[in-house]
Amino acid sequence: MRREGLIARKEDEAQPSGKRNLVDHVAQQLREDILSGASAPSERLPSESGLTERYKVSRTVIREAIASLRADGLVDVRHGVGVFVSAAPSFPSAGLLTTDPARISSIIEMLELRTAVETEAAAIAAVRRSPVQEEAILERCKEIDRALRAGVATSDADFAFHLAIADATNNPRFKQFLELSGRSMIPRSFLLDHGNKDAAIDYITQIQAEHRQIAEAISDRDEEAARTAMRRHLVGSQQRYRSLIRGK
Repeated sequence: MRREGLIARKEDEAQPSGKRNLVDHVAQQLREDILSGASAPSERLPSESGLTERYKVSRTVIREAIASLRADGLVDVRHGVGVFVSAAPSFPSAGLLTTDPARISSIIEMLELRTAVETEAAAIAAVRRSPVQEEAILERCKEIDRALRAGVATSDADFAFHLAIADATNNPRFKQFLELSGRSMIPRSFLLDHGNKDAAIDYITQIQAEHRQIAEAISDRDEEAARTAMRRHLVGSQQRYRSLIRGK
């Protein structure tokens, strides 16, 4: 049922235009299936004709998407037999990008890396985002507001917000980077477990205000404002984490 749901979701999504975009779109959908475990190691992928029907694209697009996955070490092509998920994918391990929430230095390292990547992602998203992607970014921002009002953890909603921005770049590598980083890139537990809880709530409220600025800049297609807002958000987070630790 899980796999059928994924397929249905993909078929409902708007198709991108242009051959290159179609190849990237199909490759990203298949890549997400593999990395999420929906397509298990050694499992045979649907036939070329099956994938053509699923994604409503040409055989050439499917072949180029498979070639991209093969280059990443995610699939093995057995001529005359089929395409199989690699038993041990050589795709970069998520462990390389995880954060140790018990170490402030680990959190700062991740925030510095995210600043380098996501600042430009926000600027690109402002230029390339579609109306559907704009709506997704704004909705993810509202979900954080709802979590704050309900007094529940905001980490998942925060992660989804940043994923929506990465998706709006229409460059799958940005989203892959965040997916490999995982939810540990939003280290809320450190604040709640080791810091002053009132300060932690103030911190989360402050960064949500910054999220709104980022979302508005992308919605306005203001490339420079989006870049500036994301940089201010992530550099400010670095500074606030240092201040919270020094002041505890």
